[in-house]
Amino acid sequence: MNHDHEKQKARTRRGHKRGHGPSSSFNMHDPKLVFDSLRLKPGDTALDLGCGPGDYSMRLAHMVKEHGKVYALDMWEQAVDQLKEKAPANIIPMTHDITTPLPLPKGGIDLCLISTVLHIMGLETKGRAILREVRRVLKPSGELAVIECKKEDQPWGPPKERRLAPQDVEAAAGACGFEKSGLVDLGFTYLITFQPNKNFA
Repeated sequence: MNHDHEKQKARTRRGHKRGHGPSSSFNMHDPKLVFDSLRLKPGDTALDLGCGPGDYSMRLAHMVKEHGKVYALDMWEQAVDQLKEKAPANIIPMTHDITTPLPLPKGGIDLCLISTVLHIMGLETKGRAILREVRRVLKPSGELAVIECKKEDQPWGPPKERRLAPQDVEAAAGACGFEKSGLVDLGFTYLITFQPNKNFA
């Protein structure tokens, strides 16, 4: 393993550990690689589901600029309150159980980001409910981006049996009206992107 990977591994161990609550996966991978892979431009509207303390939301807000907006939703009120304290005007933080219907209108979101959340919810149960709601709120041209830990044994993050392989996420998303548009290797994690399947009934 080269020196850059060793540094990234050290950052990962500091930035994510096993447990419960509003932790962030932001330092588990190179944020630049993540955000360079997203189809997002100034003026767009983004949705950060399971936003935690808002690390991703803050970067999304920078990408959409002052004329765009970012909805940041999480069930953990403490995490949302932390985000409210630092959020610029174009972030709209909400305390909300994301496994229930989202407080957003149909077809208004350009990008939805779900980072290391679906494995917690249970992909085949609550995860599919989340994906169906994302499908509802996305624009026909919108993008869904999911980050999950690779299904490998590691001393940090969720245990292997709870991790999701890309094909697991793709199967669940496909059943909810999405088709895969990309897959990015982030080192210890991966980013898989989808677009609404226009032929989905």
